[in-house]
Amino acid sequence: MREIAGELRGWLAEGRRFAVASVTAVSGSAPREAGAALAVAEDGTAVGSVSGGCVEGAVYELCLQALQGGRPVRQTFGYSDTDAFAVGLTCGGVVEVLVWPVQVRQAAVVDAYLEAVLAGEPVALARVLPGEPGSPGSPGSLSSSGSRTGVVAVWADRHAGSLGEDELDPVVVAEARAMLEAGRTGPRELGCDERRAEVFVETHTPPPRLLVFGAIDFAAALARAGRFLGYHVTVCDARPVFATAARFPDAHEVVVDWPHRYLERTRVDARTVIAVLTHDAKFDIPVLARALRSPACYVGAMGSRRTHEDRMRRLRATGLDEAELARLRSPIGLDLGARTPEETALSIAAEFVALRRGGSGLPLSATSGPIHARTTARMRMAG
Repeated sequence: MREIAGELRGWLAEGRRFAVASVTAVSGSAPREAGAALAVAEDGTAVGSVSGGCVEGAVYELCLQALQGGRPVRQTFGYSDTDAFAVGLTCGGVVEVLVWPVQVRQAAVVDAYLEAVLAGEPVALARVLPGEPGSPGSPGSLSSSGSRTGVVAVWADRHAGSLGEDELDPVVVAEARAMLEAGRTGPRELGCDERRAEVFVETHTPPPRLLVFGAIDFAAALARAGRFLGYHVTVCDARPVFATAARFPDAHEVVVDWPHRYLERTRVDARTVIAVLTHDAKFDIPVLARALRSPACYVGAMGSRRTHEDRMRRLRATGLDEAELARLRSPIGLDLGARTPEETALSIAAEFVALRRGGSGLPLSATSGPIHARTTARMRMAG
């Protein structure tokens, strides 16, 4: 919902009624991930997207129906073998959508959530899901929607709003907070028997970080690629004549400091990508020794194979064990035959995207099975 948060806050400020359609679960070759959203105002204005075009028209109509009926509706859209161009996903995937008319009593909670999203604060929004979704391609039924329409916004240390189901509220808050800490978005089944409820938890966390060490032309190209991919990009180098904002306009910040000193004082988490492009031992070894012991998901270093062998010898001398050394991606990047800085940046970005998404790095024509490998779409909690 981040892409349309600004427009939705404007609608709330104007007092406009609107419905939000959010992707709650996906499988197969679906074009958008859980959390993608389309919003429709009562005057017919629409912002956002849930499918990149495949089922936008049908979801748009569901939003208008939900605004008229005042209740949420849940719908599944999938590929139709009998009519591939009917309402469905011609790419072969399945998308489940929650269409949710925002009630006046929920406006304050929703506005606080959207404000946090725009500010980059970690925040989660939990919404109770109505009944079971309809069959693939069907228009859904507002009459079969459940009566629970409450929402709750959750921060790391507090929450706002009420579900209108007091006995479920603490459970939902705890579950939403756990998913926020993990940065996960999706449906959750909570409780059991008559107290059972299914909620959709949508989380927003700050963008993942890309730390680029070495103020060289390859770093400028990688900063551009990282920003395009949605990373918060930092370029760091100890040489002030090279580490300037003018040389790296696509970086969110340019830091003049020794790489290992900056790495010691900055935030690094399990989504952080570290690319060491200096290929100079006096810079490389100290920062890599710290990076390989950090929680960063990717640590890569530029250099020839001869440089790599010398680097590994020096890193062993610092006390790194074989498991820690095995985390190092060196020489950095996938084998694309890259020559230019831009091509090299592409090969590096392709490698850390493949690692993040669990890709093989092979041509899709050389693989079989689903194009978009996914974990189980529905995460369930034992009752």
